Amino acid sequence: MSRPPIKTAPTLPFTPVRLSLLLLTALSQMALAAGIPTLQEVTATASSDLVGVADSSNEGTVTAAQITNRPLLRPAEVLETIPGMVVTQHSGDGKANQYFLRGFNLDHGTDFATWINGMPINVASHAHGQGFMDLNFLIPELVGSMRYRKGVYAAEDGDFSITGSARITYQNKLPTDFFDVSLGGHGFRRALVAGSHDVNGMNLVSAVEAGAYNGPWTQPEHLHRTNAQLRLSSGTTANGFALTAMMYQADWIATEHVPERGFLNGEIDRYGTFAATDGGKTHRYALSGEWARTGENDALRGSVYLMDYGLNYWASPSALLDGQHEQEDQRIIWGGQIAKTLFLGPAWKDSELTFGAQFRQDRADRLGLYQTVDRVRTAPTRVDRMTESELGLYGELKTQWQPWLRSTAALRLDRIQAKVTPLEGANNMSNGGSVSGSQASPKLGLVFGPFASTEYYVNWGRGFHSNDMRGATSRVNATDGSAIDPVKPLVMATGSEVGVRTVLLPGWNSSLTLWKVKMDSELIFIGDEGGVEPKGASNRHGLEWSNYYAPNDWLIVDGDVAVSRARFEVASNGGTEVPNSVPLTASLGIAVDKQGPWSGGLRLRYLGAYPLEETGTEKSTPFWVANLRLGYKISPDLRLSMDVLNLFDKKANDIEYWGASCTRAEGAGCNGGDGINGRLVHPLEPRTFRVSLRANF
Repeated sequence: MSRPPIKTAPTLPFTPVRLSLLLLTALSQMALAAGIPTLQEVTATASSDLVGVADSSNEGTVTAAQITNRPLLRPAEVLETIPGMVVTQHSGDGKANQYFLRGFNLDHGTDFATWINGMPINVASHAHGQGFMDLNFLIPELVGSMRYRKGVYAAEDGDFSITGSARITYQNKLPTDFFDVSLGGHGFRRALVAGSHDVNGMNLVSAVEAGAYNGPWTQPEHLHRTNAQLRLSSGTTANGFALTAMMYQADWIATEHVPERGFLNGEIDRYGTFAATDGGKTHRYALSGEWARTGENDALRGSVYLMDYGLNYWASPSALLDGQHEQEDQRIIWGGQIAKTLFLGPAWKDSELTFGAQFRQDRADRLGLYQTVDRVRTAPTRVDRMTESELGLYGELKTQWQPWLRSTAALRLDRIQAKVTPLEGANNMSNGGSVSGSQASPKLGLVFGPFASTEYYVNWGRGFHSNDMRGATSRVNATDGSAIDPVKPLVMATGSEVGVRTVLLPGWNSSLTLWKVKMDSELIFIGDEGGVEPKGASNRHGLEWSNYYAPNDWLIVDGDVAVSRARFEVASNGGTEVPNSVPLTASLGIAVDKQGPWSGGLRLRYLGAYPLEETGTEKSTPFWVANLRLGYKISPDLRLSMDVLNLFDKKANDIEYWGASCTRAEGAGCNGGDGINGRLVHPLEPRTFRVSLRANF
């Protein structure tokens, strides 16, 4: 049976942002063709000894050396260098990943904030999911460092940072050029060329990446992605500046999660689908600037950014129960931040006083949800225009009271204002309006030590995530016309933890953290339905143990275990379990590079069984997976590497849900339109081989 041709939404006309980026990208490609040097493998030394430096036991820094020999199935798995973080996927590889941390199903990024080169990546009031964090444009080979924190204790972390944040910075200078070409199973193809060049005393780093992938799916994914980066910098991170241009676009056909019974009863293959035209296309064009100045008595740093972002996404999340829909998001995001630090000197206990301000505005021309058939729109459920502005102000005081005692006290003030204008949808036209919300978030941290290379930490603070502004301005369910109550613009969370960080042996850093967090509400806007799902208040607590061991300059061993418990305060649907809250994760990694011909890395990851619904009766199946990378230097300028992903070919599921759906045998709209409850799963990809050849110039 032939599949109908896929019809996509019309491409938006060129904007000034797009034209600027296209020009910058073209210039970088011309420069590369003219002989500008490109990138070599990174041999930066890891920096994990934070005793005497860190403000909590949960923060850390990841360097390029920890990524170089790490096998990656997806770019966003760079975040799995954060202890306890799990990155999966329940749809096509062009869509933002699914993230899990500290007993939170972060969905596509609701409660974890990520910044790259001074730009926020999470998208507020997104058409698909709040805080949508698409990292598919990340180029791991360009990452210079990643600074991460967990919890609500950092003054500079605002929206979407209840479980933590990561700030990723690309390298400002690359030692040499390289061209990397990769081939693998299931039609995997990737080419990357990057380089560094001196331009009138400044550093220019440029990179162009192109890739394609079909995946193991019965219906080929036909993922095509193009990516270009251009970064001009001068000086250092303490005294200097950097300008970055990014251009990314992708399109794909998705195999969504499917009813498990569909392949157990033989209707479809394990890697099959009930929807032939799911998938999407997306773009992100961005310009950003960062600068810093550090003097004897003060320091100043700041950044500005401008982004053109878009997504058209077609999905059938309940198989044949509700059919297919399209979610559309077209917006401009701009903003910036600035922070001033005063070094107060010995008379003030060597205190550091910082004042900061952050501003961001999202201008979405269209936030749409449409009913579709084979990507052709049949009726709008709701279409809105939205302007959302966020302002954050903070002050932070760090004081060294005694050689063995230091403190951090901070206060953050946030305000969000939004205007939502309904454009289409029979039940949507009475929604919309203006809304605002504010929150004060005090934070306090104490550090005792170091005592014999050991420090003890106590942290407390408040944080928040914003709700989708369509949920905050809606009084009518756009799907069925029923009355609903608007949600609060901001959801407050209160967290606390105690921890210890120690150097057990030379090169072996270990930290142990006991934490808890209370969420006032987990009300979320469901983009698939155009309405709000009530979840109520919740409590979570857990224990994390992370280790990093680098006994010499050629061996890195890291491992972590994270245990958590998540419960709603009031029972819902017969229980208090929080669905998809992972209670146990563990990982172990080994990276070896003696600077000889051979190098490699092995990663093991365990994901424990988690509840699929509130009673906890239905649980996911636990599993562990291993990934391997082997590298061989043919010559100083030529390197061959091989990745074996899912080394032992585990038959497991990347993600499992519990919900109503209909298979083909059960018929569209089965069981009187209510569907049949059961597991919805997205299988783990089978063992896959990928080979890369890198040539330095």
